[in-house]
Amino acid sequence: VQLQASGGGLVQVGDSLTLSCVVSLRTFGTYILGWFRQAPGKEREFVAAISRIGSKTTYAPAVEDRFTISRDSAVKTVYLQMNNLKLEDTAVYYCAAVDRAYITTRPGDYDYWGQGTQVTVSS
Repeated sequence: VQLQASGGGLVQVGDSLTLSCVVSLRTFGTYILGWFRQAPGKEREFVAAISRIGSKTTYAPAVEDRFTISRDSAVKTVYLQMNNLKLEDTAVYYCAAVDRAYITTRPGDYDYWGQGTQVTVSS
């Protein structure tokens, strides 16, 4: 398994949760890393992405004031810190990686995917 996501769970509105994704690809530093999510009956959508050295991040408008993506090369892991969770954040969250120079928000551009971790936000 090249990407292994974890950290999902059942939380309440307003809670925080941090997702982790261990990246087992050989050259961690050459990959753009992203998080996507898919709710039941909906298409997979972009959440956040981070550049190869972590200097640039991009967020979907729905999460940009609440979520933070980060990466740690020492442990080859990408994180998604999610604060002030809302009911509409309920979805399966996927981490993804692509070997390219610039951030992309399109799922089809990513070559490697984790297995997904369920996040359920309840009222």
